[in-house]
Amino acid sequence: MKYDLSYNFNVKTATPCCAIIPPYIFQHIALFGSDRQRRFAFLNLNGSSELRGERKAFLNLSAGFAIAPGARKRSIYDARNGMVLPGKLVRSEGASPVKDVSVNEAYAGTGRVFDFFSKAFGRNSIDDKGMQMDSTVHYRRKFSNAFWNGQQMVFGDGDGEIFQRFTGPLDIIAHELTHGVTQFEAGLQYVGDSGALNEHLSDVFGALAKQYRMKQKASNADWVIGAGLLTEKINGVGIRSMKNPGTAYDDPVIGKDMQPAHMDNYVRTTEDNGGVHINSGIPNKAFYNLAVSLGGHAWIQAGKIWYTALVERVRSDTGFQGFAQITFEVAGALYGAKSKEQKAVTKAWAEVGIGIE
Repeated sequence: MKYDLSYNFNVKTATPCCAIIPPYIFQHIALFGSDRQRRFAFLNLNGSSELRGERKAFLNLSAGFAIAPGARKRSIYDARNGMVLPGKLVRSEGASPVKDVSVNEAYAGTGRVFDFFSKAFGRNSIDDKGMQMDSTVHYRRKFSNAFWNGQQMVFGDGDGEIFQRFTGPLDIIAHELTHGVTQFEAGLQYVGDSGALNEHLSDVFGALAKQYRMKQKASNADWVIGAGLLTEKINGVGIRSMKNPGTAYDDPVIGKDMQPAHMDNYVRTTEDNGGVHINSGIPNKAFYNLAVSLGGHAWIQAGKIWYTALVERVRSDTGFQGFAQITFEVAGALYGAKSKEQKAVTKAWAEVGIGIE
């Protein structure tokens, strides 16, 4: 498939739709999949288009009631293959597991993400004010995506041929909920560099939530986003690789992973809101470089630098260069000027072609 590499993107007209599967994958399926796969690809593309307006409407809402720090408050709803949100309430905080595996996975996964942000960074839910965590499962029929719509999580079931259940991988749940964190903290514009930075931050904390759950050190982790999401019929390990951007999948049906790992290969395109899922591979690689360089558990030092940068310094129009400078300054504030941590930040960014003055 050929992609438009011209760059003429209008920030004012761009509308956000922070779903885990980028549109260009569905575009490829629509061209090269079976008749059945193509049909579902068109349905997913149309569904994502509708969600842009919905998420924009919710973007500035701070829903939910404040609860005590460290106290989870989850509600899981069933859309029953429809589109009305949130749907029927099927499990609330403290209730026993039900027979529906998607409900239980969403309940467990959102709880683990809550615990990760609480214990690793002292954050009280998505908005840091105890926001209730609502999720809807079985959205539409065989919908192949998951998304944060500005006030809740929504999960599709996957089509069973290309994608498995979206409630399964913890890093996907954490990725999408981090869009909520970014929404409340920085409000990053979902276009171009700032949009790619938005996706990058979600990948970072998605990966860290999984590593935290598995008690993995940076050197032991796979750094794959969405491992286990693709079926065995698809040649791929996940939907993105932070360790080796551009290598997550290479398949006739879904295409080849296009993520660059260096600014020399930055993709200027009108696709994907200006390449938000594509160019996020560059800062992803920088974070991986930093985490491995510092060693140990990545959420303790590298993650702390990134989290502090997000909640204290990042603004809506922050791009790659600005974020690199911010992380350099935060590392100095946290660990000291010219500390090994600050030097490691400089080196990590330099390795992807972004210099810090």
